[in-house]
Amino acid sequence: MRRNLISALLLILFLSFGACFGTLPIIAAQNRPMGAIGYGGPLRIPIDGATIFQDHCAACHGTDGHGQGPAAVALKHPVPDLTLISHKNNGRFPYRGVRNVIEGIEPLARAHGSREMPIWGPIFHQVEADQDWGEVRLDAITHHLESMQQK
Repeated sequence: MRRNLISALLLILFLSFGACFGTLPIIAAQNRPMGAIGYGGPLRIPIDGATIFQDHCAACHGTDGHGQGPAAVALKHPVPDLTLISHKNNGRFPYRGVRNVIEGIEPLARAHGSREMPIWGPIFHQVEADQDWGEVRLDAITHHLESMQQK
């Protein structure tokens, strides 16, 4: 009971911190009409993989991808080290599989824990200025993860 209370308080603190400093724009976006975020301006999710990672993944996976972000302590399961994906796949980066997990098409493998990770596909596919940049974002973040792999 006490552990659940501590976890809940840490999560609330993290979400409050993220809302104040803009590190969790996606949570705000999920609760607002499409195209509205922040101070009434249009939703602008970057198309650069490194920036997408910092804005949407680093809270749990850490800025270095090792799974030790500030929100990781509030989760039920350990956050995977994203720099070891190729190592766990015989030195090959499973591009399509990783991209499908991020988009929410493919479930996480049992070894990777539960589906605590958000499904980013619908969020990345929000239409901006009559264009869907979702495919570009998904490819950019997947390429970024590929670039983070330990050699």
